[in-house]
Amino acid sequence: MGDACQHHHADGPPGQAEVERALSAAGERLTAEGERLTAARTRVLGLLLEAGEPVKAYDLIARFGEDGQPAKPPTVYRALEFLERKGLAHRIASISAYVACTSGSIEHAAAFLICDCCGATQEVSAPVAGDLGRAAETAGYAIVRTTIEAHGRCPACRVAA
Repeated sequence: MGDACQHHHADGPPGQAEVERALSAAGERLTAEGERLTAARTRVLGLLLEAGEPVKAYDLIARFGEDGQPAKPPTVYRALEFLERKGLAHRIASISAYVACTSGSIEHAAAFLICDCCGATQEVSAPVAGDLGRAAETAGYAIVRTTIEAHGRCPACRVAA
């Protein structure tokens, strides 16, 4: 992702203050739920937040160590699983990557707009309460988590094309 993109994008990764606020809010929420944001979970969530874009698990593993040493894969995968379960991160299956959740709510359906040119990914509100929700209810199914992925071109890539 991003290699085919030859034009400038105005937005970039969040600043350190934003990352710190998000980590603090995540820690407070988890504490209120009786959970902990351990050092490994904090590091993985911090890496996702700092990136401001989807990150592959092996890139997280490589960046994990503060001293340049990669983490053991199970450490990162366990942290990712926890963060996903708690609604703090999402896995985007079509690109095999993870992204920090921007909604701040554990109970929501995630929908992603993914640019096939530059790789920009934006989380938007998913219309799961509509037809899918009714279909699940009719089938007696209780939806726990939904992720919708839509591929296309972001505004900057559309203009550049």
